[in-house]
Amino acid sequence: MAPLPPPELCDWLVLAVLLVSAVLSDPLSRCPLECRCDAGFIYCNDRGLTAAPRSLPPDASVLYLQNNRIPNSGLPAELRGRTSLRVVYLYGNQLDQFPSELPPSLRELHLQDNNIRSLPRAALARLPLLEKLHLDDNSVSTASIEEDAFRDSRRLKLLFLSRNHLSSIPSGLPPALEELRVDDNRISTVPEHAFRGLASLRRLVMDGNLLANQRIADDAFARLGNLTELSLVRNSLLAPPANLPAPRLQRLYLQENAIGHVPRDALRGMRRLERLDLSSNNLTSLPTGLFRDLDSLSQLLLRSNPWACGCGLLWLRDWVRAASASVNVRGLMCQSPDRVRGMAIKDITTEIDGCLDQQQPLPAPPGPAATQLPPPQGSLFTLKSKRPGVRMPGPDSPSDGPSLSLTVKPVSPDSIQVSWRAAAPRASSFRLSWLRLGASPAVGSITETLVQGDRREYLLTALEPQSTYIICVGGMQPHDETPVCAKTATSEAGGGEEERGSPLDRDSDRLGVLSLAGVIGGATALVSLLLIFSIFCWYSHKSGLLLSSGPQASYSRGSRKGDDYLEAGTKKDNSILEVRGPGLQMTALNNQQPPREEYVIHTIFPSNGTSLYRGTHTVGYGSNRGYREGDIPDIDYYHT
Repeated sequence: MAPLPPPELCDWLVLAVLLVSAVLSDPLSRCPLECRCDAGFIYCNDRGLTAAPRSLPPDASVLYLQNNRIPNSGLPAELRGRTSLRVVYLYGNQLDQFPSELPPSLRELHLQDNNIRSLPRAALARLPLLEKLHLDDNSVSTASIEEDAFRDSRRLKLLFLSRNHLSSIPSGLPPALEELRVDDNRISTVPEHAFRGLASLRRLVMDGNLLANQRIADDAFARLGNLTELSLVRNSLLAPPANLPAPRLQRLYLQENAIGHVPRDALRGMRRLERLDLSSNNLTSLPTGLFRDLDSLSQLLLRSNPWACGCGLLWLRDWVRAASASVNVRGLMCQSPDRVRGMAIKDITTEIDGCLDQQQPLPAPPGPAATQLPPPQGSLFTLKSKRPGVRMPGPDSPSDGPSLSLTVKPVSPDSIQVSWRAAAPRASSFRLSWLRLGASPAVGSITETLVQGDRREYLLTALEPQSTYIICVGGMQPHDETPVCAKTATSEAGGGEEERGSPLDRDSDRLGVLSLAGVIGGATALVSLLLIFSIFCWYSHKSGLLLSSGPQASYSRGSRKGDDYLEAGTKKDNSILEVRGPGLQMTALNNQQPPREEYVIHTIFPSNGTSLYRGTHTVGYGSNRGYREGDIPDIDYYHT
């Protein structure tokens, strides 16, 4: 017989078993049934959830809840106590407020693609360790951000506010911020204090806004000494902003603006600049020595510009040839004169070398763009003190802006074609705005977009059918004239008429439509009457109302049909039930007296759904289904 284990060992074994059972039975330690768990990663995404799970494993560090249907009420209060969580993904849900039921241990929070409208300070204060906050594709406006909302977010390093409703840079941003994205908003002004206190900012993206040189303060970007990337794509700049931060800047993106002039010292001191993009602008020439300080430049993009390859670009051709080993230059293709159109400037030889035979001094004077006055830099206030000789267009001065004429045309129930004409051959850019009118002028919101100056038409999509819109087009510069507006409405069906149509033609069309509708309505009514009359005749024939002389008509045995009887379920099945008036009578066909016993009478209905006899229960019920709905059984028991 084996010796028994000591009592102390037994006690320890029992205690271990109890602990394991307690852990396994604890609901907070189990993975939620609707999720999948893997080493601290809880996958509850893309499951159509309307609420977050209340229980999570104790080692949960990353919670995936994106692409569900979770509203603010679907976040349980138990989440606050899950201090092991570090990252939460809540994008693509139905949140309309900044969530307040999150644990204070969060370092990263993804809330993009919701409908969050405000940023309260109290909600952000509950997340003191937050470092990355993604709020792209929401409805946050500058006015809805509470003052000092980020005061307690001292560790916040990344803030994404792309595609919201911002009209200016939010104030009071945390000083530890390193990356800020506010692209595709409605920001039109950058004051001098916009980035005050953001000495750690390294990446700034402001693409797709309404920025113009006159609305950017001279020193707005100068204080960002640690900035390594600046992106100002798809704005209305006529030149690079003044006083860009030079010491550490590595990437500068200025494509898709209206830049027609680059000052000679615009890139001065940018010795760490590696990538420069000036594509899709209005550049015809560049000043001599523009790239002299760009010691680290490795990629230069100059596509889609109307380059005029004359003597003014002789220095640029020589620079491209000398730097071809270290700099990748793309898009420097000549557009004029015609004899060199489509040629790369580095491949041109005799056409530009002829400038030396004419003994033109080097560097050669720039082309036609250099004879024009450079566009003003900085805000209107600093401009008057720095350049007193320049006369800015004002309300009293004659306007040089293009004279606009606007045409709108609905093309489908949810789209409108907008086209306009301008007297000037090319404007810097146009601002296109549209407003959907509601029951009162206060209903609706203005939507704006920026259109390049070489375009003359735009298609508005995703509009509300059968709605009235006011559409306006105007220039972007202060001296441009008042925007031109037009009013139109989306159609109920495809195809819309232009607003300029004649009222008489529209009235004629309405009369034609009404006449056609009358013909169709009359034909439909006639067909309906014929159909009703045919059904009545058929019903009457089947019921025998047209052929009988009264309700007491008796049936001849020689002319009986199968539909004229009620079948009796006798044992020998030798009796037929015959309808005689309102009563029910059993008649033996074989001259035998039926026995006194219990009969089961089944109600039988003809093929047209009507009953063969009429009683107190048959009114309004023409089918077996009707009897069931009237609480009338299908089988009635009678006793002889």
